[in-house]
Amino acid sequence: MDNAQILLDHDYPSTLDSVDAAEAEILKAAQSAGLDEDDEHRIGMAVRECMVNAVVHGNRYNRNKFVHVGVFKQDDRFTIRITDQGEGFEVQEVPDPLQEGNLLRHSGRGLFLMGAFMDEVKVRKAQPMGTEVVLVKVLAPPQ
Repeated sequence: MDNAQILLDHDYPSTLDSVDAAEAEILKAAQSAGLDEDDEHRIGMAVRECMVNAVVHGNRYNRNKFVHVGVFKQDDRFTIRITDQGEGFEVQEVPDPLQEGNLLRHSGRGLFLMGAFMDEVKVRKAQPMGTEVVLVKVLAPPQ
């Protein structure tokens, strides 16, 4: 991300209050990047799901662990990186929430929703530990 403009670079404690705080800061950054209200709403939903996953499943509310949030604007992309310090997981091992036997299970639903609300979602193990989720919203060309 050579010419990326950094809009947010912050560590949040592993608490549910951090979910609200991160969402508010990211939405402020989205507004400053010129995203419209509909996109802000979609971003807010995706960020909420991602932050809850990071705090609850990744860091397991461990007060010694943090969730790092980075927000960047580069050319036509608004990118959010959310990284926890948990054990990490393999995304292909998460059950598909749309398969018949999984419809009532919660597992995988957050990732599915992030994909529905964002233009791109990438999940990978972070080094030395944790999970990094990259959420991208493509910006509309200026009119």
